[in-house]
Amino acid sequence: MTGIRLTAPEPGWTIDADVVVIGSGVAGLTTALRCVAAGLDTVVVTKARLDDGSTRWAQGGIAAALGEGDTPEQHLDDTLVAGVGLCDEPAVRTLVTEGPGAVRRLIDTGAFFDTDESGDIALTREGGHHRNRIVHAGGDATGAEVSRALVEAVRTRALHTIENALVLDLLTDADGRTAGVSLHVMGEGQHDGVGAVRAPSVVLATGGMGQVFSATTNPPVSTGDGVALALRAGAEISDLEFVQFHPTVLFLGADSEGQQPLVSEAVRGEGAYLVDDAGTRFMTGRHELAELAPRDIVAKAITRQMRLRGTQHMYLDARHFGAEMWERRFPTILAACREHGIDPVTEPIPVAPAAHYASGGVRTDLHGRTTVPGLYACGETACTGVHGANRLASNSLLEGLVFAERIAADIAERRPARTEAVHPGAGPRAALLDPGTRTTIQRIMTRGAGVLRSAESLAAAARELEALHDGAAGAGAPDGKAAVPGVEAWETTNLLLVARVLVAAASARAETRGCHWREDHPDRDDENWRAHLVVRVGVDRTLAVRRTEGADFDPVRP
Repeated sequence: MTGIRLTAPEPGWTIDADVVVIGSGVAGLTTALRCVAAGLDTVVVTKARLDDGSTRWAQGGIAAALGEGDTPEQHLDDTLVAGVGLCDEPAVRTLVTEGPGAVRRLIDTGAFFDTDESGDIALTREGGHHRNRIVHAGGDATGAEVSRALVEAVRTRALHTIENALVLDLLTDADGRTAGVSLHVMGEGQHDGVGAVRAPSVVLATGGMGQVFSATTNPPVSTGDGVALALRAGAEISDLEFVQFHPTVLFLGADSEGQQPLVSEAVRGEGAYLVDDAGTRFMTGRHELAELAPRDIVAKAITRQMRLRGTQHMYLDARHFGAEMWERRFPTILAACREHGIDPVTEPIPVAPAAHYASGGVRTDLHGRTTVPGLYACGETACTGVHGANRLASNSLLEGLVFAERIAADIAERRPARTEAVHPGAGPRAALLDPGTRTTIQRIMTRGAGVLRSAESLAAAARELEALHDGAAGAGAPDGKAAVPGVEAWETTNLLLVARVLVAAASARAETRGCHWREDHPDRDDENWRAHLVVRVGVDRTLAVRRTEGADFDPVRP
């Protein structure tokens, strides 16, 4: 345990529970529903509204071996190939064998997926998959339907939920075991200001950290809060250098920042192809699956072609779909494109890579347990070992489903007793950053640790981030005054911490693998780097990076 906490007022109110789940995406709500079904008193805390998490933005679907002739073994093979030698095979095998049942249970919960003419679940194909195994809803609105079904189930079962609440830090008992969380509720309601939910089991399902970059497909709430909390609590973080940049994000201009519209991989799965400014296809001959190669390969190919042609984007051409197919299969993407003055029915879509998904996160075992007793992690916040160096398309929602059920089962079996949280007293505090620093962090990360990285760019990023970190120790605001505790300052402080860890890991990994691309080390190096990088924060706030002995995931020992 580091004992490091955010600078914040002491909790003014408390709630007692058996489990507190932080996050309301597929991972968080599935965990909560399964815990309640097991008779556990469960509280859900979410940063915005229940349906405002990253899940609802998922367009493509959920991958599972449900089709005729498909098998979990084939799904496993595709996942291992996409992960470029760093997937934990037992974790992947768990995912693909338990996945079909988890999808069927999601349907039982109330989710409706698209069907074919015979009434069977319609399956499509995405990058890296050799089979049609992606279930989808509303054409390209799978996440929205999954979120709708889970939120409705939560409300029907009258779960205790606290909305518009930012989690701050982990509470522990005298033995260093989890005893709950502190949080800040924004606005007035049943609870407001800083409070605490006391519970012996805490599940982090806070989503990703895409807002650490200038342009991302992630919503504004994705500021790495769960990973930052876990780091301050002393948990191990693994594989954070592997940030997936989705290859086909709608290009809105070189200076466009914040959340960008995604053009789902399913569009390429249905037959769209990539072309450059001269109208020439450039993926054929580069990979056996061409436009349906794994995401890291497509993102690199787009970036290389942009450099070759001296342009800021490529094009995705799906004019041959026709208006009827666009309106039926991809209504969300069609509307987003038209909103920005582009009609995919009559013209190619300008696209470029943007930050999309963190393959790494809080290191867990097959039951979602972290290295801190009583602390669990699930979904994008976690690093289960499933994704390796590059996530296979549409495995993310599946991972949330499968490991959420495993976490709930583990908590229900253990049923730890509630204990008293120790007052943190005058322990070390994380120096708060002025909210205005957020844009600075994003630009540092985009410039130095984006799609293309090098020792020089990463070293520059590390220096600039450390300067921000050191400067905040006594004066977090531009005028030299300490930053005032509040949501924006806490988010910015979280972003700086995850940015420092990401850059430290990316600097250490002297090779190119998956979605980590080092220009100064352009080749994959299995002899030296078929291993994981694990990072912890020390009591003195320094980062300790260690390399595992091999590609197998080390046992998690709380």
